[in-house]
Amino acid sequence: MAWIYLFFAGLLEIVWAYSMKQSMGFTRLAPAIITIISMFASFGLLSIAMKTLPLGTAYTVWTGIGAVGAFLVGIFILNEQAGALRLLAAGLIVSGIVLMKFTSPPV
Repeated sequence: MAWIYLFFAGLLEIVWAYSMKQSMGFTRLAPAIITIISMFASFGLLSIAMKTLPLGTAYTVWTGIGAVGAFLVGIFILNEQAGALRLLAAGLIVSGIVLMKFTSPPV
């Protein structure tokens, strides 16, 4: 169950990163509120996952999901550039997440 909480915590990290961008420096109310709510929810789910997952694994996977997810949102929603090196970097992050999952003790 901890991995499910961690997965949704990572998804919420993507939500708050995107909504923070949309808030224009917290000058737009609705995206700012979404940012704050999704941040608290993400941290809450991360803390639940950390009850049983090792700190290094949980934090690395959480930030990795958020980083790669925000990268993909930037490319597909915000039309940011997707150069070869940026794609390689994202691929390395994903491979690191997979390795963390397979090398952590069962929960």
